[in-house]
Amino acid sequence: MDFLMAGHSQFKNIMHRKGAQDARRARQFAKLIREITVSAKTGLPDPAANPRLRAACAAARQANMPRDTIERAIKKAAGGAGGDDYVEVRYEGYGPSGIAIIVEALTDNRNRTASDVRAAFSKHGGALGETNSVAFMFDRIGLIRYPTAAASADDMLEAAIEAGADDVQSTDEGHEIICAVENFFAVRDAMEQKFGEPEAAKLDWRPTTTTPLDEEAARSVMKLIDALEESDDVQSVYANFEIPDDVMQALSA
Repeated sequence: MDFLMAGHSQFKNIMHRKGAQDARRARQFAKLIREITVSAKTGLPDPAANPRLRAACAAARQANMPRDTIERAIKKAAGGAGGDDYVEVRYEGYGPSGIAIIVEALTDNRNRTASDVRAAFSKHGGALGETNSVAFMFDRIGLIRYPTAAASADDMLEAAIEAGADDVQSTDEGHEIICAVENFFAVRDAMEQKFGEPEAAKLDWRPTTTTPLDEEAARSVMKLIDALEESDDVQSVYANFEIPDDVMQALSA
């Protein structure tokens, strides 16, 4: 009987985990569709002529979004159907252990989003700050990522510099090309012509310094970040912490 119960609870865990993964995937798709909608409305509804839309479509493909879902979202945005008028907003604040956090959102209701974000901060030991209260601790950059197999570190560096990038960091995990925001689309297109579609290409907030967290602090900070990411309006969350390997292992145990 005990064995059956254990098996049953494990099955429940698997189902729960699958349910959580499905929910996360649905949330990710919703966020990507929102970005596609905004990109298609702020420029031409043609990825070839709209760099931001091209980036949004590439991100959607990376997340295995079906092509017809992507095309439907572009068509809908181009037709101006529905009340999907989103504005871009940014929130800044501090999490547990004084961690600096930047939250980017696309919203059709600023009051709802502000109140969701404020509630997440206060419930999880953080505090929402004024605009620019933490942004000075981050650099705004363009980031393009390729897998290690795409090219040797030397070839990647040479191509990136030629394309107008500022730096390349090559590790066992892959190549990260860093460039100025204003050069992002040009660098990405040049790299794509040479090495194919990147694994990821986006504008990023990169912390200038990071704070290592112990297990307890890491759990608190991750709870806040999870709560923020659960909001449909929140597109991205950036923070200036790092989790040492031993703490990461303890967290995932």
